[in-house]
Amino acid sequence: MATTGAVASTPHALSAVALDRARFRKRQSSRSVLIALVSTVVFAVVVWIAVVNTPGWALVQQSFFDPKSAWEALPSVLLGLWTNIQVLFFAAIGVAIVATLLAVIRTLRAPVWFPLRFIATAYTDLFRGLPVLIVLYLVGFGIPALGVFPRVPAQVWGTIALVLCYSAYVAEVLRAGMEAVHPSQRFAARSLGLSHTQTLRLVVFPQGIRKVTPALMNDFVSMQKDVGLISVLGAVDAVRAAQINVAETYNFTAYVVAGLLFVLISWPMIRLTDWYTARAQKREQMGGVV
Repeated sequence: MATTGAVASTPHALSAVALDRARFRKRQSSRSVLIALVSTVVFAVVVWIAVVNTPGWALVQQSFFDPKSAWEALPSVLLGLWTNIQVLFFAAIGVAIVATLLAVIRTLRAPVWFPLRFIATAYTDLFRGLPVLIVLYLVGFGIPALGVFPRVPAQVWGTIALVLCYSAYVAEVLRAGMEAVHPSQRFAARSLGLSHTQTLRLVVFPQGIRKVTPALMNDFVSMQKDVGLISVLGAVDAVRAAQINVAETYNFTAYVVAGLLFVLISWPMIRLTDWYTARAQKREQMGGVV
């Protein structure tokens, strides 16, 4: 019995074939990284030489990439960026709530829920088809013109417009994730005595979210970019601050500064999305050890 216990507790050792494959993959990975680094540097140098030798490069550099103008525009653009971040924060919360409700309503199958399903379907079809810019105009200028609501800042209407648009996209992503859960999971949960609401909350929704997390993260990155569109309503965000600076200095560098700041706030989520997608793919494709 003691011998059996000792054998059972011995860790599994990799075979010689597995070790050779691991060493080969490591060499291939190092070689690929080196080739990618060299090719990237060569490509960047070639592009730089080609751009700086164009006839109009001096004028473009002065108009779009002037360090002095960038430094002078940075404080006002940063202040406007804070408005974008605030709008993004509240819009993300609103999208999460509205999209979840829409996704749940569209998964209801009883005939009594048909009116709600029809409204949810019409909503998603409408706002997935309308451009965000048009929705911003309709909400930001149309609703205040009714004279029903009190005067509120433009960024509030911009937040509402973003919620209306992106909740339609996110709702369809959530619904796809929920419907990707095998029906046996629902049947098993109901057989254990869970109600429909408990089944959605404890069984279906967690599994569905896990399946569509990369798509949801990409939608969030897209919304980070479209937050800059609230400038069309007059909100002094990063884009509007850059536009004011350009009107004062007749130099377009402030637009480049605003664009780089948007990339800066989006980059962490982009990298996180890529990491999570690669991690999920690796887990799905993981095989046995040879």
